[in-house]
Amino acid sequence: MFIDYISIDWDSLEGDSYLSRIGALCSLRTLRFHSPVTFFVGENGSGKSTLLEAIAVAYGFNPEGGTRNYRFSTFDDHSPLWKAVTVGRGAHARGGGGFFLRAESFFNLSTQAAEYEKEVGPLYGERTLHEYSHGESFMQFISSFRGRGLYLMDEPEAALSTQRQMSLFAQIDRMAKDGSQYIIVTHSPILLALPGAEILCFKDGGIVPQKYEETDSYLITESFINRRDLMVRTLTGEE
Repeated sequence: MFIDYISIDWDSLEGDSYLSRIGALCSLRTLRFHSPVTFFVGENGSGKSTLLEAIAVAYGFNPEGGTRNYRFSTFDDHSPLWKAVTVGRGAHARGGGGFFLRAESFFNLSTQAAEYEKEVGPLYGERTLHEYSHGESFMQFISSFRGRGLYLMDEPEAALSTQRQMSLFAQIDRMAKDGSQYIIVTHSPILLALPGAEILCFKDGGIVPQKYEETDSYLITESFINRRDLMVRTLTGEE
C-alpha cells in the first residue's frame, strides 16, 4: 500500500467553510484503506471528488492532474481540504510512480503533456494526446503507466466506451496484483465489479462500505436492463 490511511484536521480550516457542510465528509476524521483498489461511489455532489482531490494534492500530485512531476495551473479552483489532510504513507510510498487523473481537466493535462514531449520526445505513441479522440487519448495516457505506483482517478469512465472500460478493468486488476494501489471515483458498474476491491459509499451520514450489488450503479443499471420497457415508459411520462 502506498497510502494506509488519511486523517482530516477540521480545526485547521475556516469554521464557515462549505466543506464542513458536506454530509459525507463533515464527520470524517480518519479513513483507512484495506485493499489495493478502493472505489468511491455516491450521488453527484456527495464529496467523492473533493476528497480524492485533497488526497492527491496532499500526496504531492498537481491539482489539475498528471504525474508528480507535472506542475501547471490553468485555473485554481481546488478546495482547501488538502491543507487539513494528513496522508499515512505505507511501506511502498518511497518508491514507484503514479498519476492523478481527473476527467474534467484532461484537456489541460494533454496540453502540458505536449509541452513535455517537445523536450523529451514522444510519451504516448506517435501522436500527441490532442491528436487522438477523447477516449483514445484517455487510454493512451492510462496505458502508458505500467510500473508499480499510486493511481488516483476521478471518473475515468467518462470518456470511455463500454469496451474500453473493460480494458481499463483488466489493467487495474493486473497492476494492482503487481503492487500498485488505486483510489477511484466512479459510477461505472463495470469497474465496480473488480474482485477484491473495497467500495465506499458517500452518504449524508458519512462514508460506509458497500457490496457491489448494493451500489446504485449496479441496482439502477440492472433495473433498467431487465425492465427496460417499464423504465422507458416511466421516464417518458407514458406510464
